[in-house]
Amino acid sequence: MGLIVSFFALLTIIALAVAAQRLLGVRFGAIRTFLAALLAFSISQPVLTPIFSLFGEPDTTEAPGIGAMWVLVLGVMCVVLIPMIILVIAEALIPPGSIPGPVEFLRSLRGRISRARRYSQITRIAFRHGLGPYLRGRGDRVDDRSGKVRLAASLREALDDGGVTFVKLGQVLSTRRDLLPQEFVEELGKLQDQVAPVPWQEIEAVLQRELGADAFASVDRTPLAAASIAQVHTARLHSGEEVVVKVQRPGIGRVVAKDLDIVRRLAATLEARTRWGSTLGMRDLAEGFAVAIREELDFRVESGNMAAVSASGAGAVTYPSPVAALCTERVLVMTRLSGTPVTNASREQGPGLARDLLDCLLRQILLEGVFHADPHPGNLLLLHDGTLGLLDFGSVGRLDASVRSALQRFLMAMNRQDPLAVTDALLEVVPRPEEIDEAALERALGQFMAKHLAPGTDSVQTFTDLFRIVSEYGLSIPPEVAAVFRALATLEGTLVTLSPGFNLIGEARAFGERALTEQLTAAGGVKEAMSQEVAALLPMLRRLPRRVERIASAAEHGRFSMNVRLLADERDRGYVTGLVHQVLLTVLGATSGLMGVLLLGIQGGPVLTTAGTTLFQLIGYNLLVIAAILVLRVLVVIFRRPRT
Repeated sequence: MGLIVSFFALLTIIALAVAAQRLLGVRFGAIRTFLAALLAFSISQPVLTPIFSLFGEPDTTEAPGIGAMWVLVLGVMCVVLIPMIILVIAEALIPPGSIPGPVEFLRSLRGRISRARRYSQITRIAFRHGLGPYLRGRGDRVDDRSGKVRLAASLREALDDGGVTFVKLGQVLSTRRDLLPQEFVEELGKLQDQVAPVPWQEIEAVLQRELGADAFASVDRTPLAAASIAQVHTARLHSGEEVVVKVQRPGIGRVVAKDLDIVRRLAATLEARTRWGSTLGMRDLAEGFAVAIREELDFRVESGNMAAVSASGAGAVTYPSPVAALCTERVLVMTRLSGTPVTNASREQGPGLARDLLDCLLRQILLEGVFHADPHPGNLLLLHDGTLGLLDFGSVGRLDASVRSALQRFLMAMNRQDPLAVTDALLEVVPRPEEIDEAALERALGQFMAKHLAPGTDSVQTFTDLFRIVSEYGLSIPPEVAAVFRALATLEGTLVTLSPGFNLIGEARAFGERALTEQLTAAGGVKEAMSQEVAALLPMLRRLPRRVERIASAAEHGRFSMNVRLLADERDRGYVTGLVHQVLLTVLGATSGLMGVLLLGIQGGPVLTTAGTTLFQLIGYNLLVIAAILVLRVLVVIFRRPRT
């Protein structure tokens, strides 16, 4: 007998769960729904007992009438209402996914403890350098230059103490002149990731795991350079070729993964709690940084970048080539370029080297579409033959044909000093905001060109001022275009280092003229371009006369009309349908509740229970329960968070 009772109780709980979820119109997890139904079943008797007592004891001497039926319907609806209320409250207080399952919790417990230690360490570093109030969004606003310099120095010191990930973060931020004041850019540019080298035994273990014990004829145990992510050794292949071996530091992947998780969480906190964090879009910055540093940890990406840039044509600049057979995720082997730091170049060599570097990078950006995104002096070598060598391909940008074409139009319009064309081209390069004062943007760009492009003007900080205009007018730069601007801004500083007083604008104009001449004089260049344009326009030109004739005929006979389809997109229709649905449910719920209250206040009518409850009152009670169900259906949609 007990087994039968348990079976029917289980069926009742399942029926309650199905009914509650169906009436709410929202899918819940099976465990959550079952627990809500189980809780409702367990408390249904103490909840319903006082409700049924309002209608008196049933008369056992007579057959049940319509009053008993209404009371039974009311009781069933109340029982179903209980799990619905529980689910809506749980949705508001404990959204799905906010509490991990037991297996996930146990699996992540160790990581949580480790992250908590790292959080504590980073917090101590921030407070030690006076950055605590800024993390809480309560820091003093700094407007004067000396205050900005002090704050920037504190930030640099804190990032330097934070370790490899935070040093890399500071280096990336030092290139974002469109986001940070000049004082911060200059200070963060001082960050260096030179660290003590890893003992040779650990490096040798990595090489043996990745490539085996006999991959090289010999390896110099003294590192050529040591950075926070990897260190570089020279080696000789069995063929006798001299190569450079870049080996990832052991265990750096785990450290960076932990710190990236913390960077994301800090960025989310800063964007939610501080005005400056929201303005800078800290979440997007952190995510972009995480993607970049994960790629930097995979040397196969750098090997592919190196091969892509090399294939685009070297020009007067030499690139190392990867030894593909010996490149893995943690080891990168490339041909060796012999030379000295570019800062050793003589005064006479500077202008020529600067011109070659500018020509190389502009050709990569505007013509080839694959470019070195970090051309700072540390990534350049002065080779023994007097030419430049370009190193470190961990950061490489890629542009499709449409972006390259838009950038070409932008630079050509700047060369003509046409503010209107520059504005139009810039709004092709970046997404057009919903609201923008194009006239003011045009005037700002006109003043920018008058300052930097007029004959005899100084071209220093050209791209810094352009970044300032982009930031002031709220233009959102796509990542690939931001990489171009960052590369050009970095290039600007490198050119000044190579050749103080270098005429950036004049040389860029000369490059544009040479590139245009090359395209026009190339074998079949003009003919091929015209053929492509005509082939694209020909189908439209064939249909154009017929369409013009139809429009003219319709206008002549008074039949010209235009059809506009509203809500043609299925997503728009779904949004409007859902909105109308919610409004109707709200109106129906309010109407049912109002009618229920009015019916409860009506005196008279057929008496259906021993306590003197009338038919109107029973209907009113049922309408109140129906109103509660409809309101809960609306509330659960309001409380439910958007799923990503």
